[in-house]
Amino acid sequence: MTSAAETLLENALRLPLEERCRIATRLIESVDEEDDLDLSPEWQAEIDRRVESVRNGTAKLVPHEEVITSLKNKLSEQRGATSPP
Repeated sequence: MTSAAETLLENALRLPLEERCRIATRLIESVDEEDDLDLSPEWQAEIDRRVESVRNGTAKLVPHEEVITSLKNKLSEQRGATSPP
């Protein structure tokens, strides 16, 4: 990553959650615009619904760290339940 991109990222990460979500959405949209994905109307409607829920603040957003911690805990529990005594 260039130093300009690193600086941009560092500044973006200091923004409030809602603004970071909007920027992330626009970045993803810009990448998607370059892809010629043929999505079914149902998938496109689901994507549009989810994007709108983030934009209007009704989505339940979970920080990455919380998701990873939760998954590690669940995996650890599953491994413990299937391990021989």
